[in-house]
Amino acid sequence: MPSYGGQAVIEGVLMRGARFASMANRAPDGQIVTTSEALSGIYHSAWARAPFLRGLVILWDTLGLGTRFLTRSANIQTGEDEKIEGPALYLTLGFSLLVGVAIFFVAPAALGQATERWLGWSALASNLLEGAIRLAAFLAYLWGVGQMAEIRRVFAYHGAEHKTINAYESGIELVPEKVAQASLLHPRCGTSFLLTLVVLSVIVFALLGPMPTALRLLTRILFIPVLAGLAYEYIRWMAGHLGNPVVHALIQPNLALQKLTTREPDLAMLEVAITAFKTLLTQEGGDENLAGHPL
Repeated sequence: MPSYGGQAVIEGVLMRGARFASMANRAPDGQIVTTSEALSGIYHSAWARAPFLRGLVILWDTLGLGTRFLTRSANIQTGEDEKIEGPALYLTLGFSLLVGVAIFFVAPAALGQATERWLGWSALASNLLEGAIRLAAFLAYLWGVGQMAEIRRVFAYHGAEHKTINAYESGIELVPEKVAQASLLHPRCGTSFLLTLVVLSVIVFALLGPMPTALRLLTRILFIPVLAGLAYEYIRWMAGHLGNPVVHALIQPNLALQKLTTREPDLAMLEVAITAFKTLLTQEGGDENLAGHPL
């Protein structure tokens, strides 16, 4: 069975398959609007199949894909036709990544270095403090944005996306009332990837030992692609070994964290998610994808 994924957007859900991406949104008039596009060739390149590199390739392209469809979902709600493409798209992504790296990687490293320099802490102790600050900042961010009413609706659509994919993979009929019974959590969720990335950073950076401030900050930036590649492979491996009791235990923190980024969707939200998924299956071609999974 192909592996499907997706993400929540404004009043809708984006679903991604092997060759296409499809989005469904609830328009202000109550109608469901669908949009689809073929995925770029990067998904089928040798880079996308190379272990440890494929995570970076897919992550970068998914960021661009998600940003484009997020803009489209906003346009559906406002009736405008603004686009983020080309240089504007890459500048937006670059700035967003820069801010994220500064908050979650550089700032904790600077605070850790300060304790080592001014308080006489050991390198191991300051590195562990840095990791604790990074993890706390990540969790606080997820909790904080989840308190916003608009984001809570996005998180509910995130839950609808999870339930729809879980229902499909379990052979449950894709109707809202039955999909509502599926699990809210999914092992391939991007939230799990982010938590794994942060935890790996705590372990790896703690082992690096003492170093000058400039070098310490530089390593926190340069190691991000390496950690992202490791995190992607780890999540991919765990998703394929869920029957193993050790893997089942290891994945529990990832699943628990998803409770911060998902909410129980209502039937109308599930209808949107199911529509996005059905549209994707139609674009992907066919009956072989639907075998054993009644719509």
